[in-house]
Amino acid sequence: MDLETPFRSLLSDLGLDLYDLEMAKGTLNVVVTRPGGVDLEALTKANRVISEWLDANDPIAGRFTLDVSSPGLERKLRTPAHFLSTVGEVVTLRELRGDQPTRRLEGTVVAADETTVTLNDAEHGHVVVRLDAVERARTVFEWGAEAKPSPSRAKTTVASTRKKG
Repeated sequence: MDLETPFRSLLSDLGLDLYDLEMAKGTLNVVVTRPGGVDLEALTKANRVISEWLDANDPIAGRFTLDVSSPGLERKLRTPAHFLSTVGEVVTLRELRGDQPTRRLEGTVVAADETTVTLNDAEHGHVVVRLDAVERARTVFEWGAEAKPSPSRAKTTVASTRKKG
């Protein structure tokens, strides 16, 4: 079942945007943002609204934990939209390279599109990486650097355990 569409609508009513949605290891992770950051009150409201919607619609079989959080200072990058939003920011990623060893890259994102991200890596220069070859990636918070507007200031989480019959 598509959860993104109803969740985007529910969160929009609260002045929040859906940054990421992922079911992993029995946890439904819902990551939300808004300009200026997300506070605990907003996360609590989002958790309550999503929880009520899940109770009413029962889209997930079995038992799971609902985790509603902000992306934090070092946010996970999984989708093309995530990478597009990081142009000009420093990211770190692990690139899977077939028969060659996995490569760790860190640098400023100079370009991104639906299938690739281009980094200016200190060791390798400009490197174009296919998004389907990215094992994992995240933004890098640089202490002492001038603050750049980001989806959230610090990661905050509100979680609740869901029981299904």
